[in-house]
Amino acid sequence: MKTPETTEPSLAQIEAEVMAEGREWTRKRMEARLQQLADTHGEVFPPKPKATDPSARAKVSSGHRRGAR
Repeated sequence: MKTPETTEPSLAQIEAEVMAEGREWTRKRMEARLQQLADTHGEVFPPKPKATDPSARAKVSSGHRRGAR
């Protein structure tokens, strides 16, 4: 027997809950798969930039600095 204070979740609430569970399952699955790949290849991605790598020391032009107008 239902009591008046017991409310059933709406279809939208159920859908949101199930979608969130699905996203979390997918995230965990992807994380496990990527870790498996990293373990197989023994590599880390993205690789750490080298100190001599020009892209690691990229300068921002003065016209693009924060607050410059």
